[in-house]
Amino acid sequence: MDIAQRLRQLEVFGHFSSEQIEQLARCTSRVRYPQDAVVIQEGDHTLDAYVIDSGLVAIQRSTPYGLFSLAQLGAGELFGETSFIDQIARSSDALVREPACLLPLNSVALSTVTERDPKFTLALYWAFWRSLSRKLRQANEHLAGFFAGGGAAPPPEDADDTQAERIRVGMKTKQDLFREQKLSPLEINFLASLSTELRLAAGEILFREGDHGDTLYVVLEGRVRISKRIPGAGEEALAIVERGDYFGEMALIDNQPRSADAKAHDEGAVVLAIPRQVLEGILDIHKVSSIRLLELLCRLIAQRLREIDDKLVGWFIFAGGSGQSLEAPP
Repeated sequence: MDIAQRLRQLEVFGHFSSEQIEQLARCTSRVRYPQDAVVIQEGDHTLDAYVIDSGLVAIQRSTPYGLFSLAQLGAGELFGETSFIDQIARSSDALVREPACLLPLNSVALSTVTERDPKFTLALYWAFWRSLSRKLRQANEHLAGFFAGGGAAPPPEDADDTQAERIRVGMKTKQDLFREQKLSPLEINFLASLSTELRLAAGEILFREGDHGDTLYVVLEGRVRISKRIPGAGEEALAIVERGDYFGEMALIDNQPRSADAKAHDEGAVVLAIPRQVLEGILDIHKVSSIRLLELLCRLIAQRLREIDDKLVGWFIFAGGSGQSLEAPP
């Protein structure tokens, strides 16, 4: 089958129109790789993203204790999109584990299309956002399983959660926050008008791992700690988010429970809560007013994925190469 037909079959591009699929197909070609071929090397400054047509690709890092596998990706999955989004050098190798047919998405061709077609840009970043969110959730699970055999995670010391306080913040204060992010006037007014302000005392829990997630948050004041309880290791900070940073978005994309805890850092925090319905309204795939916000969310999640991968590799080295690595299936 031709490339456009194959792309239409893939879930990650299921929201693309027929015209957009044709545009995407013109940005790629089929390339076959033998087993053990290196597609991407850590430190490369290439920006192409790749679609796996068939085969198996390992995302891995070299360490003093050998290779550490961060992910195993198969047919229909993307890799390499992080560098396209944040324009930063490759942070890992991509190695072909089984003979593969790949569809490289040429970064120059993609950029040319996105510069002239806002609707295509929106569809492309939707695909990247979904792909990165899935990878970040898998990386969090990998982190939790790193010390396999370490027993159950210890119960949280602050099990008696308190309810975040609803407060009122001036409209201009909220608009200024979104204006700093260079959002469009429509996005600024929409988010400022329909978000709810919450104050958290120092250490107060906003949500826990396993909770149902139907809200996206952005920090207005203070800082919020995103953390996970690791069996055998206690609480591990995944990220410290500050003014203007979004969090809690993954549960809105895949409808899965929260994958980590979120609580106010030492000085407390004020956050704006954006309900699922509001986010879906502003990120409607049929509109083009939300490109800036979607690009911002993609860059944020790309940064977090890089940070979690760094933690995994760091723990592997700290453990003398005895930690859990993702091996290719037999």
